[in-house]
Amino acid sequence: MEQQNLKTLNTLLDMLAKGQFLEGMELYFADDVVIQEVGQTPKRGKAVCIEAEEELLKGVAEFIQYTALSVGAGGEQTFYEAVMEFKTTAGEHVVQRQAVVTTWKDGKITDEKYYHANV
Repeated sequence: MEQQNLKTLNTLLDMLAKGQFLEGMELYFADDVVIQEVGQTPKRGKAVCIEAEEELLKGVAEFIQYTALSVGAGGEQTFYEAVMEFKTTAGEHVVQRQAVVTTWKDGKITDEKYYHANV
């Protein structure tokens, strides 16, 4: 299972590198997924998570990159570190490093935690 999760994660990371965030969520999030950014209230349910991402993306004027720097897997979880870079509609240039811990079940993401900081 560990290798299958890692293979699926790499496919998802390819999508994210192309800016296909909503498509990746639609394809890989379980209906009852829970996602949480460190220090924030968890978002529960695929529809809620996609709606929140759509709202966030309204503030993005230009997607520059989403690059995975390191990737790993253990049991039902995968882990990766990435750099995300974009320009906002307010003119801000954002470079964000994040570590992501993902739990998988039957090829779908059931839980995902994001630890990030702007650099």
